[in-house]
Amino acid sequence: MMTGAGYGSEPGKHVNGKIKLPEPKYESDTSVEKALLERRSVRRYKDEPLTLSEVSQLLWAAQGITGQRWGFKTAPSAGALYPLELYVLVGNVDGIAKGVYKYVPRGHELSKVMDEDSRGGLAAAALRQSCVRDGAIALVFTAVYERTTGKYGDRGIRYVHMEVGHAAQNVCLQAVSLGLGTVVVGAFRDEEVKKVLSLPKDERPLYIMPIGRI
Repeated sequence: MMTGAGYGSEPGKHVNGKIKLPEPKYESDTSVEKALLERRSVRRYKDEPLTLSEVSQLLWAAQGITGQRWGFKTAPSAGALYPLELYVLVGNVDGIAKGVYKYVPRGHELSKVMDEDSRGGLAAAALRQSCVRDGAIALVFTAVYERTTGKYGDRGIRYVHMEVGHAAQNVCLQAVSLGLGTVVVGAFRDEEVKKVLSLPKDERPLYIMPIGRI
């Protein structure tokens, strides 16, 4: 396996209130074709922890930086405006305390939002879907629509929705490569999700993705 370069981080180290993540890997033994073939929606997970490296890889697949000079990411974005934000609700991960964290692509690190395990509250907001509660982690994609609509007008709303689909598929394929299960959840009460995550007013939730061992 070949690892990425340029982050200069000590895995799990707290720096300026942020948690440095292990460097992502850029090669694996799973081909794109195999990941596409084996991708499934998985709603049941074992009660076993994920590793910090696995969480790092999933977050990089979702919104990681692939071009340091221009800040390009793993998912295409209209006008390279990048309206998405990504949160991870940690419930069972070796090396990370339970809580809600925001992914910071530049630097490949996590910033803690709150201390408590909020998977139960998120599941309640998601019409009590047990998979949201039972994943070792749950990813939540949000969007600041104005970053895109400011340039493209109302058409930008469509572009944002396209972008989150690209990012979610990246996570699905990365999960297959790691031997993990996930599912995309779109049924939830927006205002309740915003409350659970203490989202800023300009951020709107779009997708929930619980992830766990299968």
